[in-house]
Amino acid sequence: MPHEQNRIALIWDFDKTLIPDYMQKPLFDEYQIDQKEFWDEVNSIPAELEKAGHRVNKEIYYLNHILTYTKNGKFQGLNNEKLRHLGKGIEFFPGVLDFFSSIKETIEKDKEFLSFDIKVEHYIVSTGLSEMIKGSDIAPFVSDIWGCEYIEEDKEEGAKELSQIVYAIDNTSKTKAIFEVNKGVNKHPGIINVNSLMPEEDRRIPFKNMIYIADGPSDIPAFSIVKGSGGLTYAVYKQGDEKSFEQADNLRVDGRIHMYGPADFTQDTLTFKWLTLQTKKIAQRIVDSKKSVYAQAGSRIPGHIVDGKASKS
Repeated sequence: MPHEQNRIALIWDFDKTLIPDYMQKPLFDEYQIDQKEFWDEVNSIPAELEKAGHRVNKEIYYLNHILTYTKNGKFQGLNNEKLRHLGKGIEFFPGVLDFFSSIKETIEKDKEFLSFDIKVEHYIVSTGLSEMIKGSDIAPFVSDIWGCEYIEEDKEEGAKELSQIVYAIDNTSKTKAIFEVNKGVNKHPGIINVNSLMPEEDRRIPFKNMIYIADGPSDIPAFSIVKGSGGLTYAVYKQGDEKSFEQADNLRVDGRIHMYGPADFTQDTLTFKWLTLQTKKIAQRIVDSKKSVYAQAGSRIPGHIVDGKASKS
């Protein structure tokens, strides 16, 4: 087998899952842009384009609008370095940073799990901006990030500015990222392709070793892939927000998720306990499965023949 399948993947949405607001808030604050006005424009312009006969991907149209703001000077000088810098201003839900490290330690410092080299890997799959996530406090705890990305053009005096969208991920293409985690494409680029035919037993992280965590209906395609393939799904809601709570409960009623809880990752909360418990259960299942394989291999050891009977030595 090309992979030991001893990795557990916690795959995270970002906005409203790990953070209470949209990640672009520090960007708007930096340039003194009215956040509501920007998003109202993002919502209204696609409707006008559709009336004119164009197909528009509404989920990621905001990427174009950021470029428009950059070109007309509202986001003057905005580049990838600036986005990474602004990512430091992203605020997380309670306990997020501690949980990302503690769940890894819980598994990787357990003697039995350690003996089988079982590890936890965090992945972020977001329709937001990769560079801002890379600049945020969560980045050191993450194995890989899927998000939207820009390339730059040179301006005067060596300065750079965002010029084109080079990679975009919407709610449906999140599933492709999950398959890339599943097959190990991100760990072996150029060797493994996401569309390569690969038996389940050869994939780096089987779906049954995954937990997908997100907040809303926009993640239904990802929830469906993970849950339908044997993985676990969990929704979070913002405490004190009735609409957010109802949204999470509707996901449960519709069978999209296994469980839901508050977007509070501090110790002893439901979210902390459930995610920790399920991660430990996955680790124990991996151990039990490997022990079973070793036991079967051991039972086939040949022995010496004594009085017509085989004796093991």
